Amino acid sequence: MILVTGGAGYIGSHTVKYLLDEGFEVIAADNLIYGHQKAIDNRAKFVLADLMDMKSLKNLFDNNKIDAVIHFAAFAYVGESVENPEKYYYNNVVGTLNLLQAMLQHNVKKIVFSSTCATYGEPQYTPIDENHPQSPINPYGRTKLMIEQIFADYEKAYGLKHIALRYFNAAGCSNDGRIGESHTPETHLIPLVLQTINGKRDKIKIFGTDYDTPDGTCIRDYIHVEDLASAHCLALHKLDEYSGCINLGTGIGTSVKEIITAAEEVSGKSCPVEIAPRRAGDPARLYADNRKAKELLGWHPKYTNIKEIIRTAWNWEQNKKY
Repeated sequence: MILVTGGAGYIGSHTVKYLLDEGFEVIAADNLIYGHQKAIDNRAKFVLADLMDMKSLKNLFDNNKIDAVIHFAAFAYVGESVENPEKYYYNNVVGTLNLLQAMLQHNVKKIVFSSTCATYGEPQYTPIDENHPQSPINPYGRTKLMIEQIFADYEKAYGLKHIALRYFNAAGCSNDGRIGESHTPETHLIPLVLQTINGKRDKIKIFGTDYDTPDGTCIRDYIHVEDLASAHCLALHKLDEYSGCINLGTGIGTSVKEIITAAEEVSGKSCPVEIAPRRAGDPARLYADNRKAKELLGWHPKYTNIKEIIRTAWNWEQNKKY
């Protein structure tokens, strides 16, 4: 039995579905602050639980034979983490410590962790590999780095086997259109562009067109959410022989302008644009060296064409179910 914390969230719900399709029994736990219960595949067992509530965690582990955990549950808005760091350190770090306490009390010593490329901070070089210095520039990234360090200490002391998957920019929606990306507020570029094209927003802002990139806009690595889900499944199988960190990205950089153009081509509609000043802390380039994921996990992203990623997101945008 695999416990997925944050199983009603964007990446969590896609991973729950993928695990079920691979034959795993799955418990999806979520407090539904940001998650959507409708996103959880009905083949999974859903438990309403909060990592800040030790009683609910104890009940969860007492009543289920859990073999391993995939840990998504976290607050993940970078701007909010700067404005309200207490919320992020308390929820993300203390919540994880509570989860680990419950795991160890029930002799569960395997965890796959949803980490982030935000632990690297301003890139010193690209593509970014796992040896790149980690110097996060916001509280959100620092919480994820702290948790990675906690796992390393827990392995030495308690034998915790862990893999931290450092995502780049999650994107897209399930290919069958059943689940997708639905955030409030929405901060990710692709859904913002598609909502603008769909008439739900007046325009999309491009923050800076004077970067040292071919078209002057920021370049990012967009990885399809189903490719992220497959990597979590592969990581589960590697926990007996490996602990550590692994980047997840396509290794392909796509600029903001290229995203907008691709979205216009996929939808057949134009996207109103406003040029705005640069935002503080936005690096010009941010994309992954994914060789470790390929070599260690045997993982190969299926979605490497940005139009195919956007096509799944556009399908969801037009037919949202939650």
